[in-house]
Amino acid sequence: MNIEHLSKMIVEFYEKLSSWEESVVRDSGLTTAQAHTIEIVGHEGSIKMKDLAEKIGVTTGTLTVGIDRLEKKKLLQRKPHATDRRSFLIELTNKGEACFKQHHNFHLKMTQEIVSDLTQEEQIAFANIIGKVLKKI
Repeated sequence: MNIEHLSKMIVEFYEKLSSWEESVVRDSGLTTAQAHTIEIVGHEGSIKMKDLAEKIGVTTGTLTVGIDRLEKKKLLQRKPHATDRRSFLIELTNKGEACFKQHHNFHLKMTQEIVSDLTQEEQIAFANIIGKVLKKI
């Protein structure tokens, strides 16, 4: 396999996936980063600011600004941590939960469309390959 060709394919895949998602997120009134924050909290449940920042790949300072905005939209809320007084847990509100479910359903439909022409064996191989790649990045 030509690494140059593979590189172009990966970039094209990323661009198409990003464009697809941005078109859906744009109608929600959220930024892509905000939608992903809600998605992570939806999957994780209550999560410490530090852990959420790590999953998103930003500093806690940067995350604080994003959380402030999502709190104003009544999508997330901060709760004091039960055993660590210096820490807060981030949770979805009811409105945030509804937003998460809607965005998560988009991801499920998008994934179904992406793999619809693959056989069951190819889908398993694709998932295994993505898993290996994710461990590298």
